[in-house]
Amino acid sequence: MTTLTVLGSSGGSPTRTSPASGYLVESGDDTIWLDAGTGTFMELARHTDPGALSAVVISHIHVDHCADLFGLYGYLAFGPSGTVPIPVYVPGAAAEHLAAFAGASAEHVFRVVLDIVEVGAGDEVSVGDLRVSFGDANHSVPGLVTRVDAPDGAMAYSGDTGPNSDLEEVAADADLLLCEASIAGKRDGQSYPYHLTAGEAGASAEAAGVRRLVVTHFATGVVPEVAVAEAQSEFDGPVEAAQPGDAFTIGEES
Repeated sequence: MTTLTVLGSSGGSPTRTSPASGYLVESGDDTIWLDAGTGTFMELARHTDPGALSAVVISHIHVDHCADLFGLYGYLAFGPSGTVPIPVYVPGAAAEHLAAFAGASAEHVFRVVLDIVEVGAGDEVSVGDLRVSFGDANHSVPGLVTRVDAPDGAMAYSGDTGPNSDLEEVAADADLLLCEASIAGKRDGQSYPYHLTAGEAGASAEAAGVRRLVVTHFATGVVPEVAVAEAQSEFDGPVEAAQPGDAFTIGEES
């Protein structure tokens, strides 16, 4: 059975009730941490041994999606440790940015415990029995849309993106789409171009032909229940709001 567990779903920063963006995909012995937003490392450790992760995927280098990667680094380098290196898949130009923050020279322990690999649209990697493929997000920094194909089903994750990304192509026919819904209400001329409204998330789910939509990345002013209703106006399938601790089955039993 393959499951998606929400570690955090807040957009921009953690809140009192939710860490920033982070999710755990588990399928048999294979585990992937999708985004490492602020506060998500502690939630990750509640569900699994961080040192036993199979891989990490960072959609982009904004802190609400990558900051807790440095918690994993500290755990592996100076704490209980685990199997190293753990592969970390990031968009183009992110590897040196992350290493620079850690002050990591070529021989630094940061590079010993984390194997940071840059990927882009059309790339595909194997993580145990999981196949992970990528497309381009439309964001203010290079970003990834991610798909995970497991033996029993498939899910896709938008990361942060505005319209005109590879989201619908990457998510095509997936069992579950985890999609940002950062903007309240309908898009207008003042709307930020690099995030989606909940209605646009629903429209993308409908166009991609997915079975189920989970909206996430709730920015200040976005009410999850309202986001669900706005997404449902554009999508015929079930829609739910991501909340920390929620677990969704992907595939045959979903």
